[in-house]
Amino acid sequence: MADTTVPIFSLAELRKGGDQEAFRACVTEMGVFYLTDYGMLEKEHRSATDTALDFFEHGTAAEKKAVTTKVPTMRRGYSALEAESTAQVTNTGTYTDYSTSFSMGISDNLFPTPQFETVWTDYFDHLYTAAQETARVVLNATGTYDAGPMEELLDCDPVLRLRYFPEVPEHRAAEREPRRMAPHYDLSIITLIHQTPCANGFVSLQAEIGGAMVDLPAVPDAVVVLCGAIAPLATRGAVPAPKHHVRSPGAGLRAGSDRTSSVFFLRPSTDFTFSVPEARTYGLDISLDAETATFGDWIGTNYVTMHSVPKP
Repeated sequence: MADTTVPIFSLAELRKGGDQEAFRACVTEMGVFYLTDYGMLEKEHRSATDTALDFFEHGTAAEKKAVTTKVPTMRRGYSALEAESTAQVTNTGTYTDYSTSFSMGISDNLFPTPQFETVWTDYFDHLYTAAQETARVVLNATGTYDAGPMEELLDCDPVLRLRYFPEVPEHRAAEREPRRMAPHYDLSIITLIHQTPCANGFVSLQAEIGGAMVDLPAVPDAVVVLCGAIAPLATRGAVPAPKHHVRSPGAGLRAGSDRTSSVFFLRPSTDFTFSVPEARTYGLDISLDAETATFGDWIGTNYVTMHSVPKP
């Protein structure tokens, strides 16, 4: 088991009512934890990951173009290396995300082959169930849930993204550009992250806990759970949405630093409505000029796709 300061919980035990005091403290103080016994096997993650990586490596330019959406607010299909910029979305820089990704949701999907679609649809469905069950225990942990019938909230518009972070070139090493992806919180209720470790031992994913960025290494048979920006809105601020980033290795750790990250965002439906002033009191950065807004309004202001990125 990897050494981590972030607690590890069993979803099976939490659903039985175990570890409630420790879980409540973790959820309200950190907003991030590891989860085991969540109903999925490592071979399911490997199958979906290998399917995407094979397409990243062997798909032709024409095949990749055919599954690349032209709608920047849609997270569907293929996204090329450095085609997106979390830094620009969060107004924290101009650098690109140093990753390649493939995404899908409930509908309007783009798949390169029927076999890809079969593998990924099954994977998506299993992750959706695991995420809903995880969200239930998170939202119930504080006793402050206040977002209407929970089943309605959890009838979601989720997004699955498989990211491949290749070894960084010299100009993207930590000494020159310290991050592969900028600090941000997720626009989700909760997010499940299954990651593979860097072969050289470098830990790339970190979350902000107590004002400091803390390592989130890959843990065998576990996923990282990050509470997203909808969690504080649904719990009257009891559950935080921690910022996290993907850092770059230093020049001496570039070799063997590639990794994958399978990220399932349990996002509410686009008509989920919330108070903008209330959201700001929870530390959420919302530029919308309105008293109330929908989740659809919010995500519409938060995507940047780099169709043409100048290279250093």
